[in-house]
Amino acid sequence: MKTLSSVDPVSRRSFLQTLGLGSAALAVAPAASGQEKKVIQGFEEAPTAPDASRGWKPVSERKIRVGLVGYGVCRFGAVFGFQDHPNVEVVAVSDLIPDRCAGLAKAARCARTYPSLEELVKDDRIEAVFVATDAPSHARHCLEVLKHGKHVASAVPAVFGSVEEAHELFDAVKASGLKYMMFETSCFHEDLHGMRQVYTAGGLGKLVYSEGEYYHYMDTPIDSYKGWRIGLPPQWYPTHSNAYYIGVTGGSFTEVSCMGMPSTIEHLRPANNVYKNPFGTEIALFRTSDGGMARMAVSWDTPGLSGEMGRIRGQRGTYYGRYEGQEKKLPGLQRPPLPPGVAAGGHGGSHGYLTNEFITAILQDRRPLVDIAQALNMTVSGIVAHQSALKDGELLKIPQFKL
Repeated sequence: MKTLSSVDPVSRRSFLQTLGLGSAALAVAPAASGQEKKVIQGFEEAPTAPDASRGWKPVSERKIRVGLVGYGVCRFGAVFGFQDHPNVEVVAVSDLIPDRCAGLAKAARCARTYPSLEELVKDDRIEAVFVATDAPSHARHCLEVLKHGKHVASAVPAVFGSVEEAHELFDAVKASGLKYMMFETSCFHEDLHGMRQVYTAGGLGKLVYSEGEYYHYMDTPIDSYKGWRIGLPPQWYPTHSNAYYIGVTGGSFTEVSCMGMPSTIEHLRPANNVYKNPFGTEIALFRTSDGGMARMAVSWDTPGLSGEMGRIRGQRGTYYGRYEGQEKKLPGLQRPPLPPGVAAGGHGGSHGYLTNEFITAILQDRRPLVDIAQALNMTVSGIVAHQSALKDGELLKIPQFKL
């Protein structure tokens, strides 16, 4: 069998891009000064294929009036391409920091700004809000948006370390009748999308084993609002890896045993983070809702190959970069067409697809791909996994969310 290093250069590059890794993620890009500057993993733009819009047809002529909130180190308020979607009008933006708010307004080509999300959601023109604020505020901000009768999409994770907030958010979404979607980037990686297509067509059967991995080397702290990323328990940010089962099958994890390993990186040690988190790496073994097993890894302190990646094995087939199995008649595995002008974007070229899925779900009045149940099943399983790691791998039951 060929190893990654032994395949031809084109195949190797395609494989890395499938994993969500561009060349920028594997090396450092030279800064204008001639010094080398690291590219934050996942921020590298994937090229948009010349024919990415071929076959795209609008489902409606209506434009959804959207508010964007959050323009921190990730610039997430703008990088998902809402301002470029033909069915979107960005009518207002917000960030707590004035210069960032101005930057978001410029990037989104929007004149109306608000000093906070709490002010923005009072604008009756807005139908939907994209919450790209700090992770600890995601649940609170989504609840505020729902309270004002607007659809909401959120950056990951859906909740931050709190199972109680998860139940509160779940109940609020169900009661509202509004659309909620978590923008889990792995769900529109080329490989995971292919896995989902094959699984839905019956080409994998019941999944016996799946693996998901999110490796993000944080040898230096990433600037963030109130330092929320510093020392973050790895399994509190689990959705990039957990999607490699839940985003494929729509199932869930029912119980978990998780082991953690202390970090050697100074700012990740418990004395130096507000979470008193002792672990730089956490590896979880889950039981799945269809009786199989999954190993999901999140690590901040292991250099080398990094990004969001996974592989799965089922009773009828396996998907590891490509499908091998019993099914001979498979659907098209390519991602759906992008609207004209919408770029694929970062995180494995997933950004534009996520935005299009959210907007199309509103227009078609259907559940979006990563709905509230999938979002919380991806997120809460990681919260419980961290609890298990703190108890030296004790097997713990995981709350279930089902619509």
